[in-house]
Amino acid sequence: MSSSFTRLRRLRTTPSMRRLVAETRVDPAQLVLPMFVADGIDEPRAIGSMPGVVQHTPDSLRRAAAEAVEAGVGGLMLFGVPDPEDKDAVGSAGADPDGVLNRGLRALRADLGDSTVLMADTCLDEFTDHGHCGVLDTAGRVDNDATLPHYEAMAVAQARAGAHVVGPSGMMDGQVAAIRAALDDAGFDDVAILAYTAKYSSAFYGPFREAVGSSLQGDRRTYQQNPANRLESARELLADVEEGADMVMVKPALSYLDVVRDVADRTDAPVAAYQVSGEYSMIAAAGERGWIDADAAFDEAVLSIVRAGASIVLTYAAVQVAQRLR
Repeated sequence: MSSSFTRLRRLRTTPSMRRLVAETRVDPAQLVLPMFVADGIDEPRAIGSMPGVVQHTPDSLRRAAAEAVEAGVGGLMLFGVPDPEDKDAVGSAGADPDGVLNRGLRALRADLGDSTVLMADTCLDEFTDHGHCGVLDTAGRVDNDATLPHYEAMAVAQARAGAHVVGPSGMMDGQVAAIRAALDDAGFDDVAILAYTAKYSSAFYGPFREAVGSSLQGDRRTYQQNPANRLESARELLADVEEGADMVMVKPALSYLDVVRDVADRTDAPVAAYQVSGEYSMIAAAGERGWIDADAAFDEAVLSIVRAGASIVLTYAAVQVAQRLR
């Protein structure tokens, strides 16, 4: 008589058997590649703390985006890196039609049309001289309500530049409702909103700040979520969905898989999760040193994020993961 252990193992005997009975499947179309386009550079510039990731020139951005689409990646999330002299207290370069981010969006929309989902980071932090996600009051605190008109202007500029999706990531109260109203008033009722619903104040954002040339001094704990809090995400989710979010995001992903599961259980909206720069860099750097198989680790990490409940995964390894899935 076969033991129960043998019966369990029969479904693990070959790669084809394991594929057949896999409970969780990842498709390249679920992956979104975050990309950086920078002013003032003549060739792609490596980001030292993010192995394999670069700040793009407009030309290299277009080539890399085409490669990602060819690999089957479902979307591109674009971040702008302005010249430092273009930063100011209210991040006005973010809404400038000729700003680096909006130029990049126009180029990609012209090249790619609707063959991919073009997303834009709708936040001021890359464009402010103080590095915060909102404008500051006279006491140096982020002023939630004074920030919202800047998000509105930025979202409309991104829609005009060709974004299919805008991604408000600043965690300002009321940001989704304000942006939805502004987009609708400007005739962009077909542009979707990916709300950064549960964005935690995390130590894993460090490499990203190098990637965007952040000017931040201090931290963002007064407006990003406390890592100790789980139920708070449910309140954020309820607010974002009521305000008109089309998709919702948990960020970071790997350190917050319990929150990904919670959010997925509480909404029928598509749930995205962002494998952030620090999570990416730990795997990539360990792979460079031969400590782990980075390819296998990235595949496993993405699988775990989908298994937790995400239907969309943002990762800097999107192209490589997609190529292995095809």
